[in-house]
Amino acid sequence: MELRVLAVGDVVGEGGLQCLEQHLRSLKKLYRIDFCVVNGENASGTGLTPKQADRMLDAGADILTLGNHSFDRREICAYLDDCPYILRPANLHPSLPGRGFGVFETKIGQVGVVNLLGRCNLDFRPDNPFRVIDKVLKELDGLPVLLDFHAEATSEKLAMAYYLDGKISAQWGTHTHVQTADEQILPKGTGYLTDLGMTGPVHSVIGVKPEQSIANFRGELTSRYETAPGPCMLAGAVFTIDAKTGRCTAAERVALRD
Repeated sequence: MELRVLAVGDVVGEGGLQCLEQHLRSLKKLYRIDFCVVNGENASGTGLTPKQADRMLDAGADILTLGNHSFDRREICAYLDDCPYILRPANLHPSLPGRGFGVFETKIGQVGVVNLLGRCNLDFRPDNPFRVIDKVLKELDGLPVLLDFHAEATSEKLAMAYYLDGKISAQWGTHTHVQTADEQILPKGTGYLTDLGMTGPVHSVIGVKPEQSIANFRGELTSRYETAPGPCMLAGAVFTIDAKTGRCTAAERVALRD
C-alpha cells in the first residue's frame, strides 16, 4: 500500500485562490491523491484570513501550512488555535497562537505533518529549525513525516533535507514562489524538492505586479505591493510514500496554468 501526497506551493492573492478552487479537485483525481497539503500564507498577498483558509479546505486541501507571514492578518490568530488543520512554523515562539505540527489520519494510518521556517535572509530569526525538528520528531515517535520547510536559501533547504534523510518521508520547500527542477529521492529514502513554486499569477514577479517590483529595485517604489492580475498557475509536487517503510518511492513536479 502507498500514500500519494500532493504538496501545493504558496497560494498568492485572490487569483491564486480561485485557481486552487478551480483545479485542485480535478488534479487530485488525475494523480490519485490521498492527502493534500497546501501552503496558504500569501492568500491575502501577505497573510491569510479565516475565510480564505476555509475556502482552501473546502477546495480540497487536507492541511494548510504557513511561513514568515503567518500573523500578518491578525484575525487568523484565534483560527490557528481553533482549527487543527492549519499549521504555522514550529520554530516560532511557543507562546504564539497555533501549532507547528500535527498527526493526521490517512489511508495508511497516522502521518505527521510539520511546518518549519528557515533563518537565512529573513527579516527575523526564529528558533533554530535544525534543533526544533529533533524535538518534534521525538514527539511524532516513528510516524511517517511530511515537512514543509518555508525558507529563502537553497543551501538551508538542502542541508535540512540531508540532515533528515531517512528520518522523514518527504520534505519540500516553499517561500521563493519559483518551482525548482531538482525533485529526487535522497540516498536513505526521503523525497525532496527545493521549492514547489507558487499558485498565483503567471505574468508577475513572484506574484507581484512587475512594474512595482521594477520600481522597488530602482529605488522608486512609493506604494504597497499588489498582486498581479491575469491568468494563474498552480504548482506543486506529488510524493509517493510506501506504507511499510515510510520511504518515498517517487517524486514528481506538477504545474498547470489557467
